[in-house]
Amino acid sequence: MRKGRGRTSRIRRRKLFRSSLSRGVNESYKPEFIELKKWLKDRKFEDTNLIPACFPGTGRGLMSKTSLREGQMIISLPESCLLTTDTVIRSYLGAYIAKWQPPPSPLLALCTFLVSEKHAGDQSLWKPYLEILPKAYTCPVCLEPEVVNLFPKPLKAKAEEQRARVQGFFSSSRDFFSSLQPLFSEAVESIFSYSALLWAWCTVNTRAVYVKHRQEQCFSTEPNTCALAPYLDLLNHSPRVQVKAAFNEETRCYEIRTASGCRKHEEVFICYGPHDNQQLLLEYGFVSIQNPHACVYVSEDVLVKYLPLTDKQMNKKISILKDHDFIENLTFGWDGPSWRLRTALKLLCLEAEEFTCWKKILLGEIISDTNEKRSLVIAQKICQYFIEETNAMLQKVSHMKDENVALINQLALVETLWTEELRILQASAEILNSLQTAFRSKHVLHTVLYSF
Repeated sequence: MRKGRGRTSRIRRRKLFRSSLSRGVNESYKPEFIELKKWLKDRKFEDTNLIPACFPGTGRGLMSKTSLREGQMIISLPESCLLTTDTVIRSYLGAYIAKWQPPPSPLLALCTFLVSEKHAGDQSLWKPYLEILPKAYTCPVCLEPEVVNLFPKPLKAKAEEQRARVQGFFSSSRDFFSSLQPLFSEAVESIFSYSALLWAWCTVNTRAVYVKHRQEQCFSTEPNTCALAPYLDLLNHSPRVQVKAAFNEETRCYEIRTASGCRKHEEVFICYGPHDNQQLLLEYGFVSIQNPHACVYVSEDVLVKYLPLTDKQMNKKISILKDHDFIENLTFGWDGPSWRLRTALKLLCLEAEEFTCWKKILLGEIISDTNEKRSLVIAQKICQYFIEETNAMLQKVSHMKDENVALINQLALVETLWTEELRILQASAEILNSLQTAFRSKHVLHTVLYSF
């Protein structure tokens, strides 16, 4: 046999091929990262474990230079590298913040500093960090309205709230921005524009870590818990990893330890929290493929869509669900309809003579085979409705991608969200079919046993 043609060689090649698909391309040689490393070194930080790289699927992130074992410190970023409200207070903005009434929020202080430093360009002490920040974001507030209109209803409502909140934040901050005019030769209106503040708001919202600060009198009573962490914020999210992350009061460093190992030259991830895809898109501007926390939300109007209009107790049932917090967070997931959804449907499917047992339903008890069967049938109908709606939405998105090339990246993001939701619904449909089959088999067996 010729060398390299054996089974062992084929296995080795397959492993190398799979590894190459996930391996990142080193970007530490790029000028912006060279400058950032120098800047961090001046602030007493040198990283020996990680290097910047570009990965298929996740884009820019951090790659392990060596194998990382469970519990090992991934990164320890000194307090001198963090951008916090203390940074802002110690800067040229401090005097203006201290005298402004009513006191500005910590968020406004951070956003103002980011916009001002970005405007300063080469003169900014934070330039090496600002240079590696995204130039634009994909949070819903940054997307075109026709793209947001394609969101699932619960996400669309939250996206509209987000846009209104950011617009209100800008409007309420304009007088404060005007007070900063002595610091600039240009008109502050041109520096602190809506687009500039939006970029700063997204930077803080998507990249800040939790670091609790003492409450300063110069700030409003809103929580002062955000800190921007240069270099550390290159770590991407994975719902499948576990890390321990916190500011260490003794070492005065923000530290991250891995709770699982990582092989050499693999991307190192952190977890932003157990968020579903709609929450990830709303807060961070991305969707996680095969996210175990992903789900499809069932609204009240869809919940009752396939229930009989002749049910005279329907309003009372809905009232009970609302009173006991069972009308929201009803979902389909990878493991089928959630317990909350199944429970809500069982209560809604109670016959008139069973209605007095509604408390038992909320406690998880089985009332009757008829109730179990009816609730499963309704769940199947709702799931099928969502599958049809999702397929229709995917067709609409695909058509818009052909018609509007300028929005193709934004539309691709929405397409990914809907595709993931379709996969969840298909998984739920299979589980519901299995439950129905098991229920019928149980019923047939019960009938046979009692016929003797």
